[in-house]
Amino acid sequence: MTIHPLNQEVINKRSPLWVWINLGLAQLAVSGFVWFASRVQSIGFPLDDAWIHQTYARNLADLGEWSFIPGITSAGSTSPLWTVILALLHLVTNATPFVLTYLAGAVCLWALACFAELIFRHTFPAYKSNFPVAGVLLALEWHLVWAGASGMETLLFAAMILAVFYFLQVGSRYRHSLAGLMIGIGVWVRPDALTLLGPLLFVLFLQKSDSNSRLKSMVSSLGAAALPLAAYLIFNYLISGHIWPNTFYAKQAEYASMQEVSILIRFGKIASLPLVGAGILLLPGFFYKFYRSIRSREVYWLAAIIWWLGYSLVYALQLPVTYQHGRYLIPAMPVFFLIGLVGSLEGLGFGRTAKPLVRVVGRAWAGAAAIVLVAFFVMGGNTYAKDVAIINTEMVAAANWLNANTAPDDLIAVHDIGAVGYFTHRRIIDLAGLVTPELIPFIRDEDRLGQFLSQQDADYLMTFPDWYPNLTKGQEIVYQSDGEYSPAAGGENMTVYRWIRR
Repeated sequence: MTIHPLNQEVINKRSPLWVWINLGLAQLAVSGFVWFASRVQSIGFPLDDAWIHQTYARNLADLGEWSFIPGITSAGSTSPLWTVILALLHLVTNATPFVLTYLAGAVCLWALACFAELIFRHTFPAYKSNFPVAGVLLALEWHLVWAGASGMETLLFAAMILAVFYFLQVGSRYRHSLAGLMIGIGVWVRPDALTLLGPLLFVLFLQKSDSNSRLKSMVSSLGAAALPLAAYLIFNYLISGHIWPNTFYAKQAEYASMQEVSILIRFGKIASLPLVGAGILLLPGFFYKFYRSIRSREVYWLAAIIWWLGYSLVYALQLPVTYQHGRYLIPAMPVFFLIGLVGSLEGLGFGRTAKPLVRVVGRAWAGAAAIVLVAFFVMGGNTYAKDVAIINTEMVAAANWLNANTAPDDLIAVHDIGAVGYFTHRRIIDLAGLVTPELIPFIRDEDRLGQFLSQQDADYLMTFPDWYPNLTKGQEIVYQSDGEYSPAAGGENMTVYRWIRR
């Protein structure tokens, strides 16, 4: 039986099997974490910030306005593109779109795994198996699955990062322009995308081409990035009077005291975050690839390594926090994992005839990596479930109490604001400064915060007591959650105080 040439072309254009394996793994992984949460307490989100996105998205879908508090335009969303995506999901259903949000996270995890596999296969062109080596690693790595089920923009940004590195790697005529365009769009997901201009320019300057070609590539790539970047800066300026979102300023102000710690300690803590899990087995490969890239002048991999180290350094300098499993560094972790994976396999002779001892070591390493990957997937699922339970029994429970027990015109000072914004329609003073940017200059000065609350005639204060020990002193407790998960994790119960003016 002969196949018509047209039919043969259609067959050849079908997506390879590894793409669908990645899809299945991504969906199963995110669904598995959600299942863990349902077994422990209930489904939800492991971060209060996810409710901030949901609130902006709902207001955009229902009211057609960019606001956290209805009627008040604000720049408290770090990721406008993710907010728009969630707003589209809100148009599909009137209920809280848990399932659709999880699905969006799983799709982002799928895209991330596919870009990783494309980079892997371009690095090892002789590898033709349908088994997605890099795809499996990323689709099951617990940090990434946690992010995929978090309701946050984290994995959308991570997928865009790998897309930029893929475009820099392939030999497409328009690869640099596509990389530049992806960087410009990426800023709409997280401002951190601007750091990707570093590897783009690094590759352009050191690529083997004449000066005219280099100049043309630079102009086209930077031009592709400029339009969406300019639109993003104008968007923020029109909303808040600043070119960056309020979170850019608020987070740095809130954690400014942490910059007093030695930069070496801060950098070490930040850079070690991906080592909690299978990443520890990739660390020797990372160093090996670093050495090989310098020795062989592999411009592409040097760009990836320098970017990873630079990205970690930026956070060590500006926002040296490691809580919530390194949530701010998670988008960059796939780059570390890929570098470590490629370096490990190259060191073990992957793709070429190796000595018997090397083959034995390679199989032992692969077996150990698989066991650690699965073990941390299970532990990560349990961790995710407890994180969700804390948010549900503290932030969400307190927000529901406020909705049922306060007057519609009451003014409530809150840290954190996500669940309160979503489950109540009260006026809010945001002690974290995201939607109340005027208090950013004194965000950690509790005396001035108390004066501000009194000047604004606040009615209630909602926070964990140890977050503001002086601010809460002498205030009347009217509600305290009875959640068991936060105290078990070493935290406190969310408390609502009737604000007594000072």
